[in-house]
Amino acid sequence: MEKLKTGKIIKVSGPLVVAKGMEGAKMYEVVRVGREHLVGEVIRLEGDSASIQVYEETSGVAPGEPVERTGNTLSVELGPGLLQSIYDGIQRPLSAIEAKVGPFITRGVEVPGLDHDKKWDYKAVASKGQAVEAGDVLGTVQETTLIEHKIMVPAGISKATVEEVNSGSMTIDEVVAVLKDEDGEKHKVTMVQKWPIRIPRPIKKKNIPSIPLVSGGRSIDTFFTLTKGGAAAIPGPFGAGKTVTQQTLAKYCDAQIIVYIGCGERGNEMTEVLVEFPHLEDPNTGEPLMKRTILIANTSNMPVAAREASVYTGITIAEYYRDMGYDVALMADSTSRWAEAMREMSGRLEEMPGEEGYPAYLASRIAAFYERAGYVDCLGAEDRKGSLTVIGAVSPPGGDFSEPVTQNTLRVVKVFWGLDSKLAYSRHYPAINWLTSYSLYQDNVEGYMRREVAEDQPEYRNLAMDLLQQEAKLEELVRLVGADSLSGKEQLILMVSKMLREDYLYQNSFDAKDARTPLKKQYQMLKTILTVYKAAQELVENEEFDMEALKNLDAVKEIPKVKDLDEDEQFEDLQNRLQSGITSLA
Repeated sequence: MEKLKTGKIIKVSGPLVVAKGMEGAKMYEVVRVGREHLVGEVIRLEGDSASIQVYEETSGVAPGEPVERTGNTLSVELGPGLLQSIYDGIQRPLSAIEAKVGPFITRGVEVPGLDHDKKWDYKAVASKGQAVEAGDVLGTVQETTLIEHKIMVPAGISKATVEEVNSGSMTIDEVVAVLKDEDGEKHKVTMVQKWPIRIPRPIKKKNIPSIPLVSGGRSIDTFFTLTKGGAAAIPGPFGAGKTVTQQTLAKYCDAQIIVYIGCGERGNEMTEVLVEFPHLEDPNTGEPLMKRTILIANTSNMPVAAREASVYTGITIAEYYRDMGYDVALMADSTSRWAEAMREMSGRLEEMPGEEGYPAYLASRIAAFYERAGYVDCLGAEDRKGSLTVIGAVSPPGGDFSEPVTQNTLRVVKVFWGLDSKLAYSRHYPAINWLTSYSLYQDNVEGYMRREVAEDQPEYRNLAMDLLQQEAKLEELVRLVGADSLSGKEQLILMVSKMLREDYLYQNSFDAKDARTPLKKQYQMLKTILTVYKAAQELVENEEFDMEALKNLDAVKEIPKVKDLDEDEQFEDLQNRLQSGITSLA
């Protein structure tokens, strides 16, 4: 093998290093910088000089030190052992680093992304002589009690025949199958494969997403639905609850795999996740939540350049599990810190700045990231579908949603959960503002809601949203003239809207029963509250109708306890008592 040339450092500017003598280097090639062999990546080439972004602290690195080329692009190892792992931004397991150098990460430490010594119980599915293509399942490994890991024919092999099959207790580097392609070339397949993080993994085709990602959050599932394979943004000012909302989604949503990227957020927030997740129980299965979770920790005190890599590392791992046919949810907290890392590198490269100093390619990078989400037909002869849902938190400075990162994100995502600091400070959780937030997937999921929840669920949802919007218009009038001077119909709108806000949209995340509400129970709760409006809307037209009598009905007073009901019969009993009680006031 030809020996790659070694360059020499001529300039060091924070995480940016410029080296001469780099003939033959490729864009995004991984290099080893300086005497401590720091991990870096080529991000610009001019003649024989290369600009390198270094993923580790560069203090002490001096001009004249060597830069060694590897010939490889920045890639991740994909195979059994990813689940339950905690990685840094470039897929180095934090537990392996601690075992090697102690609790503090030293520079230049090299550890593989997967355990190459551990033996896995591999069961072959393909048989000798079978015709296979890229994406076909060759065998399986029970990675955790929840997830069966599928070993697939690597992408790039179009048509092949299985020449040899192995089964049993094996490491990820042992050959599990030998494939012979059309040209007669033999390929040895192991349980591990490498994939460049900046290149999306191939699929057959993208489908229109139409199945909701059920989060258990009533405001999200009912009003601002996110689909499996969709993309959502959670912008909000400091302290509005972005991290808490994402962590709640990670705990309670019905995705089979969770990839959580702590990208540039404060270390104590990531510590909460690292400490809490291993002890949490998966509400869908009763097993520990970590058995279906991968954490990537790249906090604000870790090297800036690695933030950019951490986002791509996470989404490549997520795509790998999507290709097995799983529903995967990826949480990126926060994409603003990723964009700030791009801005810092762009400034050091002396590129022409765009709006607010961000690089001109900010919009295309954000779009390329969110476009990797989707509900897809996976590669392979069998009909296998998988989904990758991306939920990105955005931290606009001062809560200004007109800044570039928020605006460029909103152009590509179809769900906007706008967090409101006023709601957060008034202890309303989740602090999703129902007047500014939206979901463009509502029409996609209507068929599912009618089929799986109730035929009239969309009508109740639309009526509730209409009442909340009417309440916002009436608020100004109430401040001027008081609620008592409004018409009976307007007073009824205010009364029912208050119920929707306080008894439906508000959830207690510390109450296990209230933190996660199934779709059918959400429908029954909404229907119960709106029974008051439907039963009373014609009666209030009568000027002599007594609103106080309506508020004092025993059945109406039971509405705050509606979240404690479970059985359909209990809801129907309360709805009937509301209907008959209100009718008796006529």
